[in-house]
Amino acid sequence: MITKSLFSFEDGEIYKILEPEIQDWFRKKFKSFTPAQRHSVIAIHNKKNILISSPTGSGKTLSAFLAIVNELTRLRKEDKLEDKIYVVYVSPLRALNNDIRKNLMVPLDAVEKKIENLGIRVGIRTSDTTASEKQKMLKKAPHILITTPESFAIMLNAPKFREHLRNVTWIITDEIHSLAGNKRGAHFSLSVERLCAAMEKEPVRIGLSATIHPLDEVARYLVGTERDCVVVDVNSIKEIEINVKSPVEDFIYTPMDKMNKAMYDLIDKEIDEHNTTLIFTNTRSATERVVFHLKSMYGKKYVDNIEAHHSSISRDIRIETEDKLKRGELKVVVSSTSLELGIDIGSIDLVMLLGSPKSSTRLVQRIGRSGHRLTDVSVGHIIVLDRDDMMESIVLAENARESKFESISIIKNPLDVLVQHILGMALERVWNIDEAYNTVRRCYNYSTLEKSDFMNVLKYISGEFNELEAKYVYGKIWMDNGSFGKRGKLARAIYIMNTGTIPDESSAAVFLPNNKFIGKLEESFIERMMPGDIFVLGGKTYEFLSTRGSKVMINPAEGKKPTIPAWFSEMLPLPYESAVDLEKFRYDASVLSIKELKEKYTLDDMTAKAAKGYSDEQKRYGHVTKADEFLVEEYLDEGGLKNYIFHTVAGRKATDALGRAFANYFSERLHTNVRVTINDYGFMITVGRYKHIGEEDIKNALAMTKERFFAYLKESISKSELLRRRFKNVSVRGLLVLRRYPGKFISLKKQQFNSDSLYKLINIYYPDFPLLKEAYREVMEDAIHVDEAIKCLEDIGKRKLILLRGRDVPTPFGFSIAALGSSDIMIVEDKKEFIKALHQKLVGKKQ
Repeated sequence: MITKSLFSFEDGEIYKILEPEIQDWFRKKFKSFTPAQRHSVIAIHNKKNILISSPTGSGKTLSAFLAIVNELTRLRKEDKLEDKIYVVYVSPLRALNNDIRKNLMVPLDAVEKKIENLGIRVGIRTSDTTASEKQKMLKKAPHILITTPESFAIMLNAPKFREHLRNVTWIITDEIHSLAGNKRGAHFSLSVERLCAAMEKEPVRIGLSATIHPLDEVARYLVGTERDCVVVDVNSIKEIEINVKSPVEDFIYTPMDKMNKAMYDLIDKEIDEHNTTLIFTNTRSATERVVFHLKSMYGKKYVDNIEAHHSSISRDIRIETEDKLKRGELKVVVSSTSLELGIDIGSIDLVMLLGSPKSSTRLVQRIGRSGHRLTDVSVGHIIVLDRDDMMESIVLAENARESKFESISIIKNPLDVLVQHILGMALERVWNIDEAYNTVRRCYNYSTLEKSDFMNVLKYISGEFNELEAKYVYGKIWMDNGSFGKRGKLARAIYIMNTGTIPDESSAAVFLPNNKFIGKLEESFIERMMPGDIFVLGGKTYEFLSTRGSKVMINPAEGKKPTIPAWFSEMLPLPYESAVDLEKFRYDASVLSIKELKEKYTLDDMTAKAAKGYSDEQKRYGHVTKADEFLVEEYLDEGGLKNYIFHTVAGRKATDALGRAFANYFSERLHTNVRVTINDYGFMITVGRYKHIGEEDIKNALAMTKERFFAYLKESISKSELLRRRFKNVSVRGLLVLRRYPGKFISLKKQQFNSDSLYKLINIYYPDFPLLKEAYREVMEDAIHVDEAIKCLEDIGKRKLILLRGRDVPTPFGFSIAALGSSDIMIVEDKKEFIKALHQKLVGKKQ
């Protein structure tokens, strides 16, 4: 049962359970216990599973460790402390591990001065740990082990070290919000379940989380099925101030150089008024651009006091930047996403976000990096980059103030992750199939796993899909008489060398039909393309044709408008719930006065005027939909192509599904190739000049059943680069394609070639193959969101259709979809010029 903690203990009650030495250290170090600690320390002391969600600086890490260190101290005083691992602390970030160890040593060193030979050992075991350090741990295990999810999985199958884990009392999962919604988290959760299956007494599970919703769902992820968990939610105790700031009043007619200067002047002004500022962009390239411009525009003001921090920068330089921050040597740091998680970066008094964070949850997590102490106010400014960015940011800021957060989605039944664990289990011992199935189902990610899917995975990994042997894929376990176990001497090496869920980053070479090399594209960019898509590379436009292994084949497409923006692979998607609120705000902005907008949405004068002006312009030149209306607009572009813009406003992942299915539907109806362009606010169907989509065609499309929609979508996906590329990652995770083999490293190019070959064979012989099924699931549920798309389709199907015809330019809201939507500081100039040209044409027509 999941229960919310409603009872907060007084300081005196907590001190009663603490050893005198721990009491003395705490009283000298802190004035009193924080709300997170008052709710959790005694619960952990009483061995209860617990999820603690609280803001930065609220003492949640100490909440987890205080009762544990107290217990270990008591055992040492009673001469009962054994040479075994009592605590496993798991962090998704290796960078956090050294900080945790340093913070743990503070109370331990203080108690050591009072208790001779306290000897509570703290060890770190990750991929960075040397063989000699691992050997020392094997001989004398640390009492507190700090590790990562991947290293934890490997330890489970290290025959000797695994014995040290059999009596673990506590498992702490830090930054659980960064694990709960992905395959890395599913892998770790099943690792914990496997460990519990080998233990006589289950460990206490402790989860530490930043802002996330819904907490009940995260608690179920933490403890699995049939276990109780206490949820501590004290996020509301931290005061937060969020402001949306527009650098200009008019994004269209303000010259680009003037707008650019206004934005950087605003950034510079805010940096000047604060001691240390952390700036978040949404892409790595934008991070570098901001640092460059601040240095070049303001002379010697920014030299040694500014740094960039993102995942493409070397680990050593990132650590150096973090250390400078802690020492107060930096005035400003610019980051993409790498500083969102709980690395100790010292005192930040302002967080600035350049552009929409795309999520109210992410907004609060980022702003929470400011105001280091619990009593400090966390202050954050969103500097908006264009009109759509502004509207979106206003909605997200208001949702954050009201603690209205998007729901996390726990991945269900990832079969590729299951393959790894089946092999891992077989390496431990011989398993009864039903016993193994029940163990897996106790993990929340697999609580709905069908027995047939479980058996299919067993059949695959035991070698029953015979045709795969022609591609050198052999069984890695044996299965007989209701049991299974390991097969062959290399099974353990294959497991250790290939375990984990994070795919290797790769790119593909781009060639013209004459085999001329043009450049390279990231895999995450390629997987979104369909034949006929137009994209930009090196300042020129090209048409995507196909892929051949790791090669991308293209044709020149001079003068054609891109259907996929160059920054697409790095773009953060707007969630469905936030998009729904954005549509409501668009209407609000069209009917409320500037004064009412300022009051209702906590806006300054410039931002309120800009928002009001945008919606008024849409009302003047198009239509602002009410809750019971749905807008579709048709316009003929300068190339003579007809474009139909569907204003779904459902977030990018739902819109992606809608756009693919509708494109397939209209392609079938019109017997022609159809191009689709998508963003967070809608999708655009493009057909030839002599093709026509009538009002009844649109109504029929909007009225299609859930089953028909899914069929059109699945057919579209089956032909897509997205499925093929996702199958490659699934096949690597599912050990169909190996990354490493004893004495051999398989290149990414070779992995892609092997995957393509297997993909063709499996589609012919085994359409129900578990990893093909998983690739479809990953596309439908993770890459795009089918459930949200169906919900949106059902909603707009009930609305009145507003169809604007005979236009030669989109409406103001339509511009964002025609211009590929979301802003980024890197590309706002190109997008702005495109919109400005369309806008001037629109105004000229109407006048």
